Amino acid sequence: IILAIGVPIGAIAAYSGGHLDNLLMRFTDVMYAFPDLLFVIIFMAAFGPNLKNIFLAIALVNWVGIARLTRGQLLSLKEKEFVEAARAIGVPAWRVLFRHMLPNALGPLIVAVTFGIPGAIFIEAALSFIGLGVQPPTPTWGGMVNAGYTAMFSDPALAVYPAIAIAITMMAFTFLGDGLRDALDPRATR
Repeated sequence: IILAIGVPIGAIAAYSGGHLDNLLMRFTDVMYAFPDLLFVIIFMAAFGPNLKNIFLAIALVNWVGIARLTRGQLLSLKEKEFVEAARAIGVPAWRVLFRHMLPNALGPLIVAVTFGIPGAIFIEAALSFIGLGVQPPTPTWGGMVNAGYTAMFSDPALAVYPAIAIAITMMAFTFLGDGLRDALDPRATR
């Protein structure tokens, strides 16, 4: 969902330039300035706690980084020789964008999405902990931490083990993003 929102906005801003670029990037800056968790909490309170709404709320706050990254990548690619050569032989603008520019910008986008997954996991766990996430009987780690929190002094493992599972999963996605960054970096020496 994040890619479906952020990539088109960033691509349109980069490729069109001028007033449309300025308008789209100012809108992106306004969305970027709003606190993510607060927006998600307001969204969940307004539309109800379920899995579909959690995905939508997280996507609505996390697309801005992808849009800015897409715009930056495409602005740098816009001046490359292969793009100018494609334009010089008369390739339509949409084909230059989709065939030449976007595939070359995918590496950093994939890494950014991978690095964004731990944040999404944390937001979902926080929402489930405060009762605005996925509702029981569907299990979530945030819900498990909340349930274990009430029995923290009698059996701390009920809260500690789900918290450790959240931390390990977030760390694993961070390592995956780091590995993808190293693998997809064209300037890396092998």
